[in-house]
Amino acid sequence: MISPHPLDGPHRFKLGVFSMNADGGLALTTVPERWRASWADNLAAARIADDAGFDFLLPIARWRGFGGRTRAREWSFETFTWAAALAAATRRIALFATVHVPLVHPLHAAKALATVDHVSGGRAGLNIVCGWNPDEFAMFGQSVDARGYDRADEWLTIVERAYAEAEPFDFDGAYYRLKGVVSRPASLRLPRPPTMNAAFGGPGRDFAARRCDYLFTTFSDVEDGRAHVADIAARAAAAGRDVGVHTVCHVVCRQSRAEAEDWYRRYAETEADHCAVDEHMAKKKEFSGSHDPAAYERYRRRFAGGAGSYPLVGTPDDVAAEIAAIAEAGFAGAALSFVDYRGELPFFAETVLPRLARAGLRHPETVSC
Repeated sequence: MISPHPLDGPHRFKLGVFSMNADGGLALTTVPERWRASWADNLAAARIADDAGFDFLLPIARWRGFGGRTRAREWSFETFTWAAALAAATRRIALFATVHVPLVHPLHAAKALATVDHVSGGRAGLNIVCGWNPDEFAMFGQSVDARGYDRADEWLTIVERAYAEAEPFDFDGAYYRLKGVVSRPASLRLPRPPTMNAAFGGPGRDFAARRCDYLFTTFSDVEDGRAHVADIAARAAAAGRDVGVHTVCHVVCRQSRAEAEDWYRRYAETEADHCAVDEHMAKKKEFSGSHDPAAYERYRRRFAGGAGSYPLVGTPDDVAAEIAAIAEAGFAGAALSFVDYRGELPFFAETVLPRLARAGLRHPETVSC
């Protein structure tokens, strides 16, 4: 008998740490404090989050960066091996791997995911993405497929069958034709570990409604987020399922609001890596469909500060109040990024988590103060 998965834990609003496997995290900045994503820093930040009671660690899958002065996000750890290594060094936090479906064969993914699940004692998770960056796909001799979620359906079916079937099986699909498939060990958690998908457009949301446990989406403002939650809930209901809706935020939390706003202005405006921001925004706008089109014109600072995610900027009271508003809008959780995870996570844990517990969003017995 394995313990409940961390995302099935007692917290009403789940919190994760996002993108710390890549240099800069989500921030496109030149400040000296920017995240370097060394292994020692990843290990330290993971243990801080684990001890503080965070629910999950979520990496990005990045094969190529966005240039600029910092060669932004060119340095990143591969996510299955990253998750397995951190699983051995943590006690209770979930470890997700992020996989580009067209670039990773489903049988390799099944074996790697099961390995993470066994190392972690059932704390693995899988973030399924179909990819959007043509430069990354060209590195593998492939091109982005507009029907990527049709492939993802087959891909996930193969993973689940590889775990479930007692005997080798053949698979004859539109994308995969396989003979004598077998994959042992299966994951500890069946039919497979929890899955998530980050999608803004209709095909991705329909895939998540049918096949995933969680969907991550962006929004421009909290009230706008309500419509996204309602849309995803309707799609899931039509598929006879219930899908948890999460979002992504970048955090600047300081003792005073002025200090937080000054730091945000410095790293995301004055000392932003402007060439990297330009490339990132242009490619996301043309190829990804991950944001409201108006967001690219209105929120340049958000793309420098956190890849276009929602900003949580201010005092611990301010940040806790914003998270409460996101929860009230119907979101079940958020993945958070910081300029310096190792330096900033302790203050967030000591000041914001107790406030969320008092608001009924986090279980007080598992909040580390």
